[in-house]
Amino acid sequence: MSAPLTALGPDSAEPLPRAAGLALDLTGRTALVTGAAGGIGRACALRLAAAGARVRAVDRAAEGLETLAGEAAALRGDLEPRLLDLTDLDAAEASAAGADILVNNAGLQFVRPIEEFPPDVFHTVLTVMLEAPFRLIRGALPHMYGQGWGRVVNISSVHGLRASAFKSAYVAAKHGLEGLSKTAALEGAPHGVTSNCVSPGYVRTPLVERQIADQAAAHGIPPERVLSEVLLKDAALKRLIEPDEVAEAVLYLCTPQASFITGTSLTLDGGWTAH
Repeated sequence: MSAPLTALGPDSAEPLPRAAGLALDLTGRTALVTGAAGGIGRACALRLAAAGARVRAVDRAAEGLETLAGEAAALRGDLEPRLLDLTDLDAAEASAAGADILVNNAGLQFVRPIEEFPPDVFHTVLTVMLEAPFRLIRGALPHMYGQGWGRVVNISSVHGLRASAFKSAYVAAKHGLEGLSKTAALEGAPHGVTSNCVSPGYVRTPLVERQIADQAAAHGIPPERVLSEVLLKDAALKRLIEPDEVAEAVLYLCTPQASFITGTSLTLDGGWTAH
């Protein structure tokens, strides 16, 4: 059974209340968020809609999208659920046409040593987490270039900056996404388009919860020890990041105050990469 994902100790540095977020008006902007049915994607879709954006919420989980649409009903912006499997790369690219803001978030995790890692799973991870973002950016840029404004925000990870054992596909995909994001920044700059990564550590999401058992098996420890001895071992702040905190960072990168920020990674890791 998975260990509870709770904050640890007096140094957990609890997140600020939601009201402390940056005020922003995205009225008239269209945002596309992938992996929007849960976790970070859900938080981003709701935050952008609350700021007035028209949000295309993309996911392959129909039930999760239906729930999300209900949650967004009272927000300022409209939210349009779009059922899409990102392994359909042509459909992914087509879905991004006309987007002013693109948030590449969808991801999956599989924990195994390289010699035991199924090649088909490796291929799927890279398709969803690297090739699909490329196709989505490719689909979004013509509209962004045409209007002289656009925001590409790629949800990367500390694993786009560092490596961990047993996560070869995830680490490879996130490192590739960091490079893709920088390339898009260089190409987009003359057209008013910024491209950045938001690179969190371990976030309180189903993706993290699901890997507790795999991490326990890989490291030979009980599941209840995974949080403190593996996931948060090297973090200065001994707690998981909340999805809403990641969404606030995404929102910030869409503000006028962030217009000079491009080609970089905003790291939200509680000091994990300070080592």
